[in-house]
Amino acid sequence: MKPFWRWFSLVAMAMLLLQLFFVVRIVAMLVIDPQSTAFQRSEAWRVATQKDALRWRQQWLPYDTISNNLKRAVIASEDDGFANHDGVDWNALEKAWEKNARAEEQADRAQARLAARNPPKANANPAKTPPARAVKAPKVVGGSTITQQLAKNLFLSGERTFLRKGQEFVLTLLLEAVLSKERIFEIYLNNVEWGEGVFGAEAAAQHYFRKSAAKLSSYEAARLAVMLPRPKYFEKLPNSSYVAGRAARIARRLDNAELP
Repeated sequence: MKPFWRWFSLVAMAMLLLQLFFVVRIVAMLVIDPQSTAFQRSEAWRVATQKDALRWRQQWLPYDTISNNLKRAVIASEDDGFANHDGVDWNALEKAWEKNARAEEQADRAQARLAARNPPKANANPAKTPPARAVKAPKVVGGSTITQQLAKNLFLSGERTFLRKGQEFVLTLLLEAVLSKERIFEIYLNNVEWGEGVFGAEAAAQHYFRKSAAKLSSYEAARLAVMLPRPKYFEKLPNSSYVAGRAARIARRLDNAELP
């Protein structure tokens, strides 16, 4: 058993040192603006390996300089409890879990109905029988808060595993314990992706509206906020009816969004 405990101790020590490394990085963010995130570096590497030239657009703006319209629009769209929760919105997480479970159950029922309507023929040759058409997998809905999104983008990879999710949870609590809500939101708004090579509020405002993020109208801010879940997709469809309709709804809710 000694080799087992030796390796266990080494792994535990490595995990502890990793957490201390993260703590130091987060404490440094009290006074130092992060120049890039893990997500941004992975995007730069992805583009570099495709032998394309990445046009990087990013310019840091202090929190007080960013339009309150954009701050309220992002909160209304992404995390309406941001000012009050401890980094994890347990109610939103529970609702997302239930919605995903219902979607998966509906997909299973649809697949069963499809199989019942198209049973395999008794004398059919399996080698020549085309595979049954699969029902499209349900879209997985998350319950991530702004702090959780920042933790993931700052430090972690895009893989979806329980280990990575656990690390995201720890980092979320560390961010909330060390940094103020304003600082968390400032870092988020200056680093979040808004399109191919477009990072941060100022770059997004200049890219889409040719103006500073300090001067965004309520509707312009709402349009940017609507893009956040799928920025590369909506960058190609800036005038879609979905973007316009949801932006109008978000713009009407700005007064109800609580700023930190």
